[in-house]
Amino acid sequence: MRVIGTVGLPGSGKNEAATVAEELNVPVVTMGDVIRQECRDRGLDPATHHGAVAKALREENGPDAIVERSLPVVEEALNDSDTVVVDGIRSGVEVDRFEEAFGDDFTLVSIEAPFDVRAERIEERGRDKSADEGGESLKARDERELGFGMGEAMERADVLIENTDSLASFHRKVRSLLTDGAEATRGEA
Repeated sequence: MRVIGTVGLPGSGKNEAATVAEELNVPVVTMGDVIRQECRDRGLDPATHHGAVAKALREENGPDAIVERSLPVVEEALNDSDTVVVDGIRSGVEVDRFEEAFGDDFTLVSIEAPFDVRAERIEERGRDKSADEGGESLKARDERELGFGMGEAMERADVLIENTDSLASFHRKVRSLLTDGAEATRGEA
């Protein structure tokens, strides 16, 4: 059994890592799906209210509210697969909960890229609303994520993948992590 969690600022490549996992038939549990569903349950647009609802869930139910809702989904996925990827860990508290639940079978991967590279990627994907369109600026999103404790989570990562080269290069790094294991890529992939 392996549970591989990803952490990284917006535009760093977490979704691309999840794509590689899916190509390898590795189940992906996206913690942001919990927030998107809560937005819909509250009658709010996830594209506009994601950050506010994420903050509200943590204020209403504690800093581990998102992970608590995600753990049963991860455990269910492990019934059918030896490896599960958890997309979107946001804080040290969430890392603690995954470590408590899975012990040494949990590996945290920090996916990192410079601000300007991330900004360009987000603009290219075209699905995020800009601040002018009622969304958050990347700087505001970074500040919100870091406010949840993401910096601490990134510092605690077992593996760091720098996503500054080509998409194909990044995919190779993630594929290696998923097929060869974290031991082959401890430190920097």
